[in-house]
Amino acid sequence: MPIIVGLDLAGVETRSTGFCILDGWSVKTCVVHSDEEIIEKIRGTRPVLVAIDAPLSLPAGRKSIEEKTGTHLRECDRELQRRRIRFFPITLGPMRKLTARGMRLRKILEDMRFKVVEVYPGGAQDVLGIPRKQEGLDKLRGGLKKLGIKGIANAMSHDELDAITCAYVGKLFLEGKTLTYGSDDQTIIMPSS
Repeated sequence: MPIIVGLDLAGVETRSTGFCILDGWSVKTCVVHSDEEIIEKIRGTRPVLVAIDAPLSLPAGRKSIEEKTGTHLRECDRELQRRRIRFFPITLGPMRKLTARGMRLRKILEDMRFKVVEVYPGGAQDVLGIPRKQEGLDKLRGGLKKLGIKGIANAMSHDELDAITCAYVGKLFLEGKTLTYGSDDQTIIMPSS
């Protein structure tokens, strides 16, 4: 079975990033912090796909996340709005750091020849009909177990559980069971049902 890495990326290295390795239906998770640690773990895992919960592109026409323009949403963000899936706009306060970090990591990983996609675990959980972390970690754990995922432990943090969701969406992507919201380089991969 192909190995998939799911990454619930934090906006800064001092905060916890959830890291998941999905091998078939079994998961192993941990918490990481620095970009170097993330890159080394991915390099050592050799996944066929890295599914990252972080904005990996800018709205059309923006040259940087710091640029002041009236454009705040990407086409994939507008699709989330149309489907009534809650999200934070990428130009909002702390999302700026997350966007910059996500774009930087994407470039590094793609230069290393890894396939990278943007996913959104909260939205995926909505589409899959399982609770988000805000409804309780036990409920989220139970929802992930109902999907057939093995190796989920009670001690796993919300970062790790969201990383599992990222990896699961990556699995669905490889199986052709996802939709691509947006176009060109500004996309979010979401479950098709």
